[in-house]
Amino acid sequence: MAAADELAFHEFEEATNLLAQTPEATTTRSDQLTPQGHVAVAMGSGGSYGTEDDAEESDKAALLQEEKQQPGFWTFGYYQTFFDVDTSQVLDRIKGSLLPRPGHNFVRHHLRNRPDLYGPFWICATLAFVLAVTGNLTLVLAQKRDPSIHYSPQFHKVTVAGITIYCYAWLVPLALWGFLQWRKGVRERMGPYTFLETVCVYGYSLFVFIPTVVLWLVPIPWLQWLFGALALALSAAGLVFTLWPVVREDTRLAAAVLLSAVVLLHALLAMGCKPLPPELLEPPHQATAQPPNIPLPPTLPKSMAT
Repeated sequence: MAAADELAFHEFEEATNLLAQTPEATTTRSDQLTPQGHVAVAMGSGGSYGTEDDAEESDKAALLQEEKQQPGFWTFGYYQTFFDVDTSQVLDRIKGSLLPRPGHNFVRHHLRNRPDLYGPFWICATLAFVLAVTGNLTLVLAQKRDPSIHYSPQFHKVTVAGITIYCYAWLVPLALWGFLQWRKGVRERMGPYTFLETVCVYGYSLFVFIPTVVLWLVPIPWLQWLFGALALALSAAGLVFTLWPVVREDTRLAAAVLLSAVVLLHALLAMGCKPLPPELLEPPHQATAQPPNIPLPPTLPKSMAT
């Protein structure tokens, strides 16, 4: 019996030494879990120290795993995120581009730091296809009114329209983004949009020209100009209202020059989309002129020739 009391005394002495070294430790006695009733010393404050460490380690591991899983820009997985949009988001962004108003920023209210390339890609493709189709239909309708106009299918218009529109939708935003990045170094308060946000803004701004090109089939010149002016006003206003919160921190001269260049380039694109009159596209078909009759020298009778 004495031996048992002496063993218990030594166990409590060991626990006391541990508590002296770590004042925040707690002691628990468990006759079932520890052999021979040894005293277990739990390190921690209030029993939650180990739990907090585990939570922090799990959060760090999750963050590291997300960083490792992020694909590089040279892989398809990187660009897949820019096509991850649903129909409601695309329709909301199209509606925002058709109804611009002062104080309503397209990037902040519709993109919400999640630009997509799905909408701009298909808007440019649809606009190029509609331009090619309406260009051919314009000649067909003109031929019915004037049979002297010769119609021949012009499939090259699809290629020309596609190259022009895609170059405009990518090169102009690239130049604009580069200019804003340069001005950011001059004016530190400026916060320009990212390149993909700028491309997204330009891509959705071209949607208004799709129904306008179809309405241009109406053979009334003043009505065509009215439709074109309305489409240009809506599209250019959306760009100006979106860029104004960024360029207003710059000087007045730089802001005026930048916005004027944006509107001018957009006006040139609208003029390029408008079909020319049929007589300028395809001159009337004329038959090839026959060479004039050249009189032959008179022939002598056979009797005189001999």
